[in-house]
Amino acid sequence: MSILLDVRGLPPCEPFERTLAALDELPAGETLEVLIHREPFPLYELLRERGFAWQVAREDFSGYEQFRICISRQG
Repeated sequence: MSILLDVRGLPPCEPFERTLAALDELPAGETLEVLIHREPFPLYELLRERGFAWQVAREDFSGYEQFRICISRQG
């Protein structure tokens, strides 16, 4: 099962903070799907440090680029 978090268009820092808050509450065995309007490179190192795995897909949404990041706990 996955939980969708749409942070497209939010000002800097807010997508990052909301993603981290959602990960803190992510139940075991579930995936967090984050929709965001830019690729969040700083997030990846933090995910690695905290033991998360992720996959990134670049998508075209009505002529605009967005990213779908699927995050889950490793193991």
